[in-house]
Amino acid sequence: MNRTYLIKASTVALVAVMVAGVLFSFPKLLKISIQHEQKQAFAAMHEQFPVTVNPRDKSIVEDALVNAFLDGSNSPLQASAWNVGNIFAGVFAWVAMAVADAPVYRGIAAADGRFVNITPGMRKEQVASAFAKTLGWNAKQKKEFLTALPYSSLPLPEGSFSPGIYIVANGTKPLEAQAMVNDKFSENILSRYGTTTAQIVPLNQALTIASMIEREAGGPGDMRLISGIIWNRLFINMNLQIDATLQYAKANTSAANSWWPAPLPADRLRKSPYNTYLNKGLPPAPIASPSVASVLAALNPKNTSCMFYFHDSAGRFHCSDTYDQHVALLKKYYGRGK
Repeated sequence: MNRTYLIKASTVALVAVMVAGVLFSFPKLLKISIQHEQKQAFAAMHEQFPVTVNPRDKSIVEDALVNAFLDGSNSPLQASAWNVGNIFAGVFAWVAMAVADAPVYRGIAAADGRFVNITPGMRKEQVASAFAKTLGWNAKQKKEFLTALPYSSLPLPEGSFSPGIYIVANGTKPLEAQAMVNDKFSENILSRYGTTTAQIVPLNQALTIASMIEREAGGPGDMRLISGIIWNRLFINMNLQIDATLQYAKANTSAANSWWPAPLPADRLRKSPYNTYLNKGLPPAPIASPSVASVLAALNPKNTSCMFYFHDSAGRFHCSDTYDQHVALLKKYYGRGK
């Protein structure tokens, strides 16, 4: 028996033991781990969300400490709150899917619950579908989940679904799931959105900008730059021209075959309050569920002179100060301008 085979066999055995450990210690271990990750991520943050943009005087004044934290250069964590969250969320999402596919899991889940993975950038209908698929809800129950209670101080409009992994018991009812979502939004966003922050950037405005950032960014590294460009356009009353808002507007009609249809040139003429090519200013409400990362980016944009941006076919981010420069870059990477 050769050495390579022994190493491979040992590795497989170790992985099997680890998976078995996850299977039989789940879901309590996973729940504890997720809670620990959330506490660790937010322990490094200010008690309230920092804000370095000032819409009143149309300025962005970056703060060195905020930059160090948000850009992940603050020792010893070496990661921002959202980087920590994204890393752990990705790991737990993978474990959740892997475990859910395992035969042993079905017996455990029947007694202890199941996962609902809400990813950043989902529309409210997608969130409802994720819960419905896991819990076996019908169309009426999905609608009940999305309908705010008359006495609720935390309704469920677009933008108020905190991404993350929800552990739900079999048989969880729509209003029970609604309460879970409200609690997470309150914990992750409202509890850190202080009066001072709200006086500078109202919550709905921050969530709306964050939702566009969430849909437009190629990753956490792009978020604050895109935020800076959005604010730059708002400062000069320029149309935002955000493609994700076209997708949202189009999906609100019967013409769409998905919740995020590819935007076409003709969609820029679509009559909708969410069409930021036709209408100035922000859309009337968020277009998706933003992560803590995108909310922080909305409140703490990069101070950039860029006014235009795009991602190339490899996912690299490019921005420019003028439209002519923007067109030149598009021609360089795509052989044509827009």
